[in-house]
Amino acid sequence: MKKNIPELYGSLVFNDKVMKSKLPRDVYKALRKTIENGSHLDLDIANAVAVAMKEWAVENGATHFTHWFQPMTGITAEKHDSFINPVGNGEVIMDFSGKELVKGEPDASSFPSGGLRATFEARGYTAWDPTSPAFIKDDTLCIPTAFCSYSGEALDTKTPLLRSMETINREALRVLKLFGNEDVTRVVSTVGPEQEYFLVDKKLFNKRNDLKFCGRTLFGAPAPKGQEMDDHYFGALRPRVSAFMKELDEELWKLGIPAKTKHNEVAPAQHELATIYTTTNVAVDNNQLTMEIMKRVAEKHGLVCLLHEKPFEGINGSGKHNNWSLSTNTGENLLDPDRDPAKNLQFLLFLFATIKAVDVYGDLLRVSVATAGNDHRLGGNEAPPAIVSMFIGDDLEAVLDIVEKDLESEAKEVQTMKPGAKVLPHFIKDTTDRNRTSPFAFTGNKFEFRMPGSALSVSEPNIVINTAVAEVLGEFADRLEGLSGKALEAEIHLLLKEVLRDHRRIVFNGNGYTSEWVEEAHKRGLFDLPSCAEAFPRLIAEKNVELFLKHGIYTKEELFSRYEIKEENYIKTINIEAKTMLSMMKKTFLPSVLSYCKELAETAAKTKAILPDAPISAESKLLEKLSGLYTEISEKTEALAEAEKAAESMEDNIEKVAYFHYTILAKMDDLRSSVDTAEALIPDSFLPYPTYDELLFSV
Repeated sequence: MKKNIPELYGSLVFNDKVMKSKLPRDVYKALRKTIENGSHLDLDIANAVAVAMKEWAVENGATHFTHWFQPMTGITAEKHDSFINPVGNGEVIMDFSGKELVKGEPDASSFPSGGLRATFEARGYTAWDPTSPAFIKDDTLCIPTAFCSYSGEALDTKTPLLRSMETINREALRVLKLFGNEDVTRVVSTVGPEQEYFLVDKKLFNKRNDLKFCGRTLFGAPAPKGQEMDDHYFGALRPRVSAFMKELDEELWKLGIPAKTKHNEVAPAQHELATIYTTTNVAVDNNQLTMEIMKRVAEKHGLVCLLHEKPFEGINGSGKHNNWSLSTNTGENLLDPDRDPAKNLQFLLFLFATIKAVDVYGDLLRVSVATAGNDHRLGGNEAPPAIVSMFIGDDLEAVLDIVEKDLESEAKEVQTMKPGAKVLPHFIKDTTDRNRTSPFAFTGNKFEFRMPGSALSVSEPNIVINTAVAEVLGEFADRLEGLSGKALEAEIHLLLKEVLRDHRRIVFNGNGYTSEWVEEAHKRGLFDLPSCAEAFPRLIAEKNVELFLKHGIYTKEELFSRYEIKEENYIKTINIEAKTMLSMMKKTFLPSVLSYCKELAETAAKTKAILPDAPISAESKLLEKLSGLYTEISEKTEALAEAEKAAESMEDNIEKVAYFHYTILAKMDDLRSSVDTAEALIPDSFLPYPTYDELLFSV
């Protein structure tokens, strides 16, 4: 059956089209004013919106509503309430009030709070975010909301993000006013996340406790073929994967999520979905929803969607590229360089503000993506290095030279690509190449932050980018306000040269995978934070605390709570992995090695009994090797168990994070090395779990 995509798109979203048709004109105007300008919404307006929203939801099959929020767990949360309201005589009506729309009261005691709340302090509030449209999922009206404690502290990722968006709007408008942009009344950050993921067969997934409990394989000898042939990247979609992607597109389109691009990624069984960028707050909500829908649709196809950053050793892991830009209410992209960027002072101020922000707050950018899973990916020559740098391309590098050396600039002529064969069309060449080794790359009219891991909510990276850039824009505005004409232009040139003098070190257009770059980065004085153990403390460095407090993004208590949550999540994640590894060793793998050794010994003995002169040297050598590995694995298992037990007595969290990184993970890697060696010698029929061969090439 052919589907009408325009009709399908947004059919389960209480979007502008629905609001315009369902709401009285004055109510619609008031709601749009709130959405566009951030103005307060009166309860009378909320009541009218609630009635229309409920009627629309019921018409589309909804029976319940929920305040859909994003606690500091990395995933979303929801508590469902039905629309029914008893009216006597055993009858009910479908009811939904403005109060229920605006405010909810979920139990806040069991969500991560980093010490903000004691367990017995249970009350929390959810507050409607009218800038992100409500939608229907599972016959439930989902209302995007912020989540805070009874005493007002933000317990979610949405609230600080909204604060950061207000901050960059305020500071960007100050800069735009310098150029007489009176028509611009609002600046919004926009984001388009690219989501990488793996698909594996559900039956195989269920046979591996490491995948079930940890989201990644803790063991696994490499398959004979990996990604070295480059034949999976952009290859033809297999029927099962294609069917999954088609249904995923449709489910996302119904929810108004602009899924645009899908393809096979570099590693076998790895794929990518990209969306068209939209307002950051909505983009973050959409991405959280996308991850949930991916998992659900995969189940329907007998698959499991893996969002861990490194599910398989020896092949590429998965990231989530965060394409960030700034747009005005008049439709202008503030990071669009135009044909002669060296003369576009407005563009240069926003570009240079970003350069300085990334240099000064590169440590915060690194912290924003620091997770146990992402540590396996960053710096592994498959993703950006853990050292933050910025790629701007040759054309903008030339612009920096022009500014720094007071050179004359000319509008760059449009370059045409001519592939060579007459039959092939000519086309306009992009102004910059792409650099996949760069953590923060300019890609024409936006910056692509390539460090986030695939499972990460992109709230925190965008909170950092928005706030850091806003801080620098504010510094620029403080210096330039009150000037005009040639005095303004001269001061801008002086300012830009100072930024280059102090911060050009962050710009690097070369290969970030080389050891030479690491040495060069150290010489430049750039932050090198290779793991969570080094990264986490930077969140509460004095300059970073001052940044967030100055702009009201976090209170000091909120910021330190997030520091504590990061540490706790890391410790718990590695601890679960260590316990899973120990369980798999003791309960399944070591007994399997023993069983195979027993069969080898019995086979050799029977052969010798029947044929006394038959050579059994091959069996003897294999048995000797496996027996040695059995002893080795047993000893390493015990060493890991002792190390894991020793961690229980540690009280200082940052000390514990370092211990888990440098001691526990090292022992896990050491144990894995022996296990993978043994696995390669054992027939599949004796192994207690599916191998990489099966997992990566069965879909």
